Amino acid sequence: MTKPTKEPTATDAARPAARPTAGGGPVSLALCRVARLHRTVAAALLRDLGLYPGQELVMMHLWESGPVLRQSDLVRMLGIEPSTLTKTLQRMEQAGHVRRLPDPTDGRAVLVEPSDSGACMLAEVDRAWSTLEQESLTGLDETQREQLLTLLGHVEANLSTYSTYST
Repeated sequence: MTKPTKEPTATDAARPAARPTAGGGPVSLALCRVARLHRTVAAALLRDLGLYPGQELVMMHLWESGPVLRQSDLVRMLGIEPSTLTKTLQRMEQAGHVRRLPDPTDGRAVLVEPSDSGACMLAEVDRAWSTLEQESLTGLDETQREQLLTLLGHVEANLSTYSTYST
């Protein structure tokens, strides 16, 4: 899909180039912009499945580690606040994607499992993520894709050393 280009005007030339307040972080700014766009495209692809961004990650953990997981394990796996996961699961339960039930071995714990419709979404979510990957990496050859994955792994490892953000 080709986007139309806009010819620069005199007004554009007079306008200073956008510069982040924290001028020392061009990579961080680029990561923020890419993450925002990635989430926007993901939202569009997931909308047809009745999912919001992040909910597919809950489903992926249920499909890979399930069929039943403790809600506290999902909090740890996803690296999010318990209240955030609670709200996410409430929304997913209302949409019919998951079921929450008491843990028979621990009255304080909650178990989460995919509903029948949630269990059937695996192929569709996989297809959406494949499309997202394809759109994100268009124009990169296999070597560049591998380099990007390696570099992002280094960035993730660096950031995970901050205990505030570690999961």
